[in-house]
Amino acid sequence: MTKTVLVVHAHPDRRSLTHQLATTAKHSLAELGHRVLETDLYAERWKAVFDADDFLAPVDPERLSFISESGHAFATGTQTPDVAAEQAKLLAADAVIFQFPLWWFGFPAVLKGWVDRVFAFGFAYGYRGAGNTYRYGDGALAGKRAMLSVTAGGPAEDFGPRGINGPLEHVLFPITHGTLFFPGMDVLPTFAVYGSGHLDEAGVVAAKRALAGRVAGLFTDAPIPYRRQNTSDYPDRHSLAPEVAPGVTGIPAHIAAR
Repeated sequence: MTKTVLVVHAHPDRRSLTHQLATTAKHSLAELGHRVLETDLYAERWKAVFDADDFLAPVDPERLSFISESGHAFATGTQTPDVAAEQAKLLAADAVIFQFPLWWFGFPAVLKGWVDRVFAFGFAYGYRGAGNTYRYGDGALAGKRAMLSVTAGGPAEDFGPRGINGPLEHVLFPITHGTLFFPGMDVLPTFAVYGSGHLDEAGVVAAKRALAGRVAGLFTDAPIPYRRQNTSDYPDRHSLAPEVAPGVTGIPAHIAAR
């Protein structure tokens, strides 16, 4: 069955491994019969800074309240055209692949700026004007899938269970759980290429082949089993019930056993 997949990628050098992997993802999806949408943030000179210029018809010209201005712009159709276009891509997509280098343990600034501007109030948070009702498994993006595909300069050992950087899925938890699962997306385990600055030609070929394999399972692989807010796991929508994962704290407590 044909699906629509949005590939969002961020690297200023078109010769980079990030660009090569984004191209691999696009070609693999097309070969599988899927429709591919693309956002190349550097090529599009994406405006990364979220500021007053994002609000074409401000509610209060004297004081910048991002929540009220974002919600008003989204509700009244007065968002900037670039933001509205990206939201339309998100709504059209059945899945999103984010391809980026891991810079200081997170998104490059331009990709973080894409989230800041596109994930508007009323769209990705404050959905349906219902406060925190629709989050962590529910929301405008519920039913869609997401996968991070990252290139990391450090070796795999640095991101292992006892690695000095911490496990990669813990490092990326603010993105996978906080940015993507929050508005409802089912998030697949991260695809990672380690030691990316030292790969030889054979290593690049192997990385592309591995990513093509992950892309093939984009709609069949099991997502990370994050616990959903609107279940008995979080009876007050804030904290886990005492009987859920007793004695477990931190990130592991919010991931259910498979």
